[in-house]
Amino acid sequence: MRFAAGVLGVALGTILLPSLSKYHADARHAEYGELLDWGLRLTFLLAVPSAVALAVLALPLVATLFHYGRFTAEDAWMTRQALVAYSSGLVGMILVKILAPGFYARQNIVTPVKIGILTLVFTQILNLAFIIPLRHAGLALAIGLGACLNAGLLYRYLRRHGIYAPQPGWPVYLLKIAAAVAFMAIVLFTTMDESGWWLSAPWQQKLPAIIGLVLLGGAAYAGCLLAFGMRPRDFSRRGAA
Repeated sequence: MRFAAGVLGVALGTILLPSLSKYHADARHAEYGELLDWGLRLTFLLAVPSAVALAVLALPLVATLFHYGRFTAEDAWMTRQALVAYSSGLVGMILVKILAPGFYARQNIVTPVKIGILTLVFTQILNLAFIIPLRHAGLALAIGLGACLNAGLLYRYLRRHGIYAPQPGWPVYLLKIAAAVAFMAIVLFTTMDESGWWLSAPWQQKLPAIIGLVLLGGAAYAGCLLAFGMRPRDFSRRGAA
């Protein structure tokens, strides 16, 4: 989870902050909103399939990485539950890293801190609500939902104060991503082997199998987007001049 959030979220946030700061300093409000919109579109393009793939391939991933020695099949299933719960918040975790620079570039640190404190309280309440029925998976789910709340509140503040307005085309864009992700999930679910195989096969067989599934899922997702008319050049953007 942290690997995906770090590679996508931290990288995009690091790219956005200097350009957003320059646009704000130069009072180029249109470019400011367009750049933030570009970061959000790229986030959904990369984070949504990552979250769905983590959920679908949860057991194969856990079995390939950890199911050896004293790590039993029961441990693998319990870890799978936590990973599926965590995946629900991956998009939110990455969105926070994209939306927060929208505040930092304007030298507004107080608002993200206040929202972070509110999110912390909300997460602890969910922990108490989920710990008995869902056990350890409930704690993971609370963290994921807390991240989504954090991102939602940051987005709401930016919209309400006129700092960011979505560019045209979002509904169609999200529909294309949803369709491509659904196709990818179907491909992965129908091609990955039964759980019993992942829990019994040696690592020499599981490792190439999981790599093949990851490549297959990526190819299915990318191919579907290409069929919808989306191209890599649609997401290229130069930094602030």
